[in-house]
Amino acid sequence: MDKLYDLKTRDGLPENLRVLMDAFPREAWEPHPNFAGLVAFWLERHQMFRQLCEVMGTDAEAVVDGTMDPQKMKGRLSRYGSMLLQNLHGHHQIEDMHYFPALRPKDPRLDRGFDILDRDHHAMDGLLNRFSEGANGVLQDRVEAGVFREELAGFEALLRRHLADEEELIVPVILKFGPEGLH
Repeated sequence: MDKLYDLKTRDGLPENLRVLMDAFPREAWEPHPNFAGLVAFWLERHQMFRQLCEVMGTDAEAVVDGTMDPQKMKGRLSRYGSMLLQNLHGHHQIEDMHYFPALRPKDPRLDRGFDILDRDHHAMDGLLNRFSEGANGVLQDRVEAGVFREELAGFEALLRRHLADEEELIVPVILKFGPEGLH
């Protein structure tokens, strides 16, 4: 498999797919006139996914350390795990069916980047299934908190890689060309 496509081995987007990042570096995103609304909302969703993983990981560590009651962790895991699964799945559906098809033609140089994101979404489906199995295992006392924490750490690393690459490809396109056709 091409390392460029493999979420598990890549360490960022290749330079040829970061062409718009030179014109639109991260620190210039928020003050840009095309940032408010859609881009801000979309990035807030990404941040929510990161925060949910962080909270669940911190909770699992607290159970392992003996500073959190396992029952409290289970209640929070049920709530936050469901939020992550439902929202991330829905988020990817909207991107796959609406945003990516509308954005892809705006800059043909980024075509391969959209292929990468599509493959990521397929890989994330399997990762989300494994996350669900692990979380349910904790809730049903079949998986220990420490084991779940290790699995979650792997999932979280891949999710963070995907989100960062997606942001660095998509946000500059929207900033340059505007959000028309995405609402």
